Amino acid sequence: MTTLDQDSPPPTTPAQAGRWTAQWKELYAEVITTGLCTGCAGCVVTCPHDVIGYEHEEGKYIPFHLEEELGLDNCVHGFGEGGGCTTCTRACPRFRAWEPSADMHLFGRVREPDEMAGIWRQLHLTRASDEMVHKMGQDGGLVSAMLIWLREHDYIDAALVSGVEDDDAWKAKPAVVATKEEILATAGSRYTYCANPLALPEAKEKGYERLALVGMGCQTSSPPTMWDRKAGKVSKPFLFNIGLLCSKTFDDAIFTELFEAKYGLKKQDMVKMNIKGVFQIWMKDGSYHEVDLKECHGWTRKGCTSCPDFAAEHADVSTGGIGEDNDWTLTIVRTELGEEVIERMIADGSIIAKPAQTDETAMRLLRLLSIVSRRRWPKEADPAPAIGVPPPKKKKAPAPSADAAPEPAG
Repeated sequence: MTTLDQDSPPPTTPAQAGRWTAQWKELYAEVITTGLCTGCAGCVVTCPHDVIGYEHEEGKYIPFHLEEELGLDNCVHGFGEGGGCTTCTRACPRFRAWEPSADMHLFGRVREPDEMAGIWRQLHLTRASDEMVHKMGQDGGLVSAMLIWLREHDYIDAALVSGVEDDDAWKAKPAVVATKEEILATAGSRYTYCANPLALPEAKEKGYERLALVGMGCQTSSPPTMWDRKAGKVSKPFLFNIGLLCSKTFDDAIFTELFEAKYGLKKQDMVKMNIKGVFQIWMKDGSYHEVDLKECHGWTRKGCTSCPDFAAEHADVSTGGIGEDNDWTLTIVRTELGEEVIERMIADGSIIAKPAQTDETAMRLLRLLSIVSRRRWPKEADPAPAIGVPPPKKKKAPAPSADAAPEPAG
């Protein structure tokens, strides 16, 4: 039984939607200029008129209107007797009541106030059985193993993922992968931002019609939001959603301005990185280094500062390397389709699984980091993501020193 916090409104099912009329002007005013935009590029790749631009560069990652003569907030396709084009607002996973929309489509209900990490069916710790996949992947190698399995079992034609530039192994770029070799070449985490949906046009050009999307919660909430808001055929290619647990991403400048400038760690000499309470960095010479996460905060990407979704709550399967062991991946199975895939992978030996509850650290961090992320959601925005979030605990006042002077007598 769920207990409601006295200060929290009860969960609500979205009212029966009327005619959807919100257009680019509303998206620009309510999301892009208010700091809610995460740069997921959902509006960009779904725009049927190709008039929304995007610069996949540090300090940008924000959509903008290409028809400059109309002004930043105007779109000629947003006019007309029929109300004009509304695709961009239907696709945005931060526009108005996006969380209830995605919840209702995927689960048939909105999350309860105490479901801080979203709605789920199963929790596992998993790792790839194939040693090469496990070694090349991040933590347990689940995402790589799952993409390979989905492709081999004819669930998808290809996947949209984060790749890297040819001349920079740590500069992320959107990529399309369809073979085991391509999947493994893009394995691992980089902790800088990559708008993976931007690879959709390339996938279409190559004739891939059934796609998996791998991305943080800001990206994987877009397809179910589109489906619930009836965005049309633009959402049809997304057949499987793999969400990555994410507290924040960092600007690319962190490599030169912090890791190299302060610690002498050049990114061309790095072989792997991870975050386990600290920023972990492994180098080509075999050395290992840790950087306090507090030192990294100054390079937090602006689009992450208001994001409430640590646990990628609208994926089929959400995954992340939180917990005590770098060799296992926390796996949150959310949908019926996700459950089908995970259970088949366990049954045929593609992955090894054990109950997530065996790692108390992972379970504690899942709830804690989900709460911390939800606290970032602005009060003036739609209230749903903040429902049930407990207030921060008040810090205890320091005990008076034994040497403190006594209070004067009255």
